[in-house]
Amino acid sequence: MNKVKIKVVKKVSHTDLIEQYENHIEHPCDMEVGMEFICSEYKKPDGFCDSAWESVSPFVMTLLCGGEDIYDGWMKNKKSAMISCNDGFRPVSFYLEAIE
Repeated sequence: MNKVKIKVVKKVSHTDLIEQYENHIEHPCDMEVGMEFICSEYKKPDGFCDSAWESVSPFVMTLLCGGEDIYDGWMKNKKSAMISCNDGFRPVSFYLEAIE
């Protein structure tokens, strides 16, 4: 089985939506650009966001099991995927890559 590296590559904050719709939250997201996590089995890495794991985990599983070209030519590296978490206020983009 492969390993999968998950790297936080971008974090966006939609302040207009936050001001209009969200209640105040002390620590809404602890992910920071540049953070990296290694998965060698199908379980959430320590320190990884629970909600983000729900978004990326199916792709991690595919890559762990040797799957590639997930969306038929979508990625330059066939053994990778770019997935964002489902937070509509401050989405985080993750680059997933199968590594040996």
